Amino acid sequence: MLKIKPFCIALISLSVSVAYANSTTLQSMSDEQLSDTTGQALMSLSYIAPTDATNLEAKRLGSEKNVGFYKLGLEAELELNANIKKLQLGCGGVNGAGNCDIDIDNLSLSGLGNSATSNTNSTSDRAARVGSSAVLTNPFIQFAIKNPNSASTREVIGINLSSEKATGLMTFGTENLVDSSNNGIPNGINSLSGYMMIAPQTGKATINPLTITQNGAMNPTGIVLAGKACSTSIFGGCGIVRTTYKTTSYNITLTPSQQAILSLPQQPIEGKRMSSAILNASTTVNDIKLSGQLAADTTLLGIKISGDTSGVLNNLKVNATIDESLGLFHKATLNGTPVLLSMQSQDIRWPGAESIARKGWWLEISNPIDIGDITPNKNIDIAMPTVKDALLEVNNFLADNWVYCGTLALSCLAGNIPLGTANLPNNANVVDMAMKNLSLKNQNFTPNCYGTLKFC
Repeated sequence: MLKIKPFCIALISLSVSVAYANSTTLQSMSDEQLSDTTGQALMSLSYIAPTDATNLEAKRLGSEKNVGFYKLGLEAELELNANIKKLQLGCGGVNGAGNCDIDIDNLSLSGLGNSATSNTNSTSDRAARVGSSAVLTNPFIQFAIKNPNSASTREVIGINLSSEKATGLMTFGTENLVDSSNNGIPNGINSLSGYMMIAPQTGKATINPLTITQNGAMNPTGIVLAGKACSTSIFGGCGIVRTTYKTTSYNITLTPSQQAILSLPQQPIEGKRMSSAILNASTTVNDIKLSGQLAADTTLLGIKISGDTSGVLNNLKVNATIDESLGLFHKATLNGTPVLLSMQSQDIRWPGAESIARKGWWLEISNPIDIGDITPNKNIDIAMPTVKDALLEVNNFLADNWVYCGTLALSCLAGNIPLGTANLPNNANVVDMAMKNLSLKNQNFTPNCYGTLKFC
């Protein structure tokens, strides 16, 4: 729906009637008088030359330097509430057969409704969304013209559909589905060529315990734990018995007793025909309990020790890489920045765009998308590469810190071998942890339909 304010219509009508009534007495105006006269038209046309300061394409390294941009704009607010069952753009073509530049199932565009406070299937939430409309302020069509000053060689190389501002709610798919194991079931975005900015988020990850062995049948690490041990003096430091040790076997259970606080900084998702995206988060894991059995050789008269072991690992810094299907992103709140949908025969940086639009179809949503709390819906298993990286950091700690074995080292000889509390330094190497297809908690949304339909 196109909205033109009533006073504008009244003003236009008044101007027409006055002009008609006084058509015989119109007065000429000088250039100075005309330059002092202002007004606003329903349609506007503007041009950005290749040499203009706002021409981002001309400034881009390796870009086309002779591209101008013509924009035909509508000075109005365009309201829209729409459901699109299947949106496919750029299938086959210049980017290759067998896929589409943009392929989205069950795309809905509406106003915000109650999405800021509620995302249920209730009658009131449905009515609020269906009864609202996205607002595109000053929508426009823009053309990219190569060699704009040459009538014989000028060429249209791109078209951009956008607006100065966009406010509303865009959703993809039917719902935020999970299977019986609480894994996310992708639906909605099948492939995407474009750019989306993800807003900063946090979440809490519960990590499952894991039992590891040095060279056993269960989760072998192949890593020897080595350090230094001593008897305990009456003053609490090392006594006269001192030795180094290397493990010959161990069976240790790692039990994180606290949730890991995931921190996801603002970051872009960008690429051609993407079906998934890599999100990079970080966390620090504390209070990882170590318990089990351990056997080791020592340099003290060839004495071997074995028995129960225990300890705590703190300050383990982790880079969490989340390989996330785009089919698990289900909503984007449009908060006033432009949404750009363009088609181009070569890579172009459109005026005002954040990204370089790649050849083919391209969708840019520059306003940071709030994907919601990234707390996984299921516990996370520690991958063996992560465990191995952590053990290397534990070895660095053990090389610099004594294991205390009691008076005359009797506790270690008796089979009680404490690894102590390993407080890793802040400059310790960061270990990597891989996660895949987390079902995001806050990606639920209200269908843009009355009744009980998931899509209409």
